[in-house]
Amino acid sequence: MDLSQDPREPDPRATIADLLAFYAEAGVDAALDDAPVDRFAESAAERSAVRAAPRPAAASPNTASPGAATARRETARAPAPPPASAAPPPPDRAAADAREAAASTPDLDALRVLLERFDGCPLKLTATRLVFADGNPQARLMLVGEAPGREEDIEGKPFVGRSGKLLDLMLAAIGIDRSTAYIANVVPWRPPGNRTPTPQETAICLPFIRRQIELANPDVLVCLGGPSAQTLLGIKDGITKARGRWMEYDTGTRRIAALATFHPAYLLRTPLGKRMVWRDLLAIERKLAETRPEAG
Repeated sequence: MDLSQDPREPDPRATIADLLAFYAEAGVDAALDDAPVDRFAESAAERSAVRAAPRPAAASPNTASPGAATARRETARAPAPPPASAAPPPPDRAAADAREAAASTPDLDALRVLLERFDGCPLKLTATRLVFADGNPQARLMLVGEAPGREEDIEGKPFVGRSGKLLDLMLAAIGIDRSTAYIANVVPWRPPGNRTPTPQETAICLPFIRRQIELANPDVLVCLGGPSAQTLLGIKDGITKARGRWMEYDTGTRRIAALATFHPAYLLRTPLGKRMVWRDLLAIERKLAETRPEAG
């Protein structure tokens, strides 16, 4: 009989396996250190070291070996490497550029094209693709999360992983699907390792999601999770205190009814929160009925 482990205690190997499976399902694919590491600075230091390294003296044409001559000919024929991408501008400058650019976009298609070309957010350098929106831009209901995850980064659409499947079920409970809702994120590029976007990254992307809401012009805006609610509604309360309370989102030309509720990813970890979200969904259904435009 093995006396090394109390049979009443769970097997630590199973616990570790469950934890790794949870991380994989959440889209975590990069291990981060306890302290932040500036990867851009590391790359710059490596390039500086290469430039500073002494170069070997060129061989005389009379003494060069046939192999060296062949190597020189192969190098001459090889295409030049593409120029390195310019580093993003400082956060303050990038946020100002974003505000100016977003204000000039006449419609959602132009806004998407603008984001595809915008290089002011460093997250674009590590993301696979832009995650702009999904659903019906003419819908009366718009939902906004914080940032894309791994599955969203692969497909280029928000809420398509496990959280997205749960969101679809939540909306279906009140008779709504992606043809009658418009879904986006505050940050349209996935942060590495699914980490939380930094305040600077969020500030750079904020003008774009504000313009996106203004152009979509929904009747009801739902913030999924605390970060989305705090960023868009300007509140400081946590999501547990803020959820279920109707507020207003001001586009500058119109005030939109806004509600914060739990993010589907939170519900995957804390199923008991579904009872409160069900009340929020019923409140959304009632608000949509109250604000339904009259048939002309």
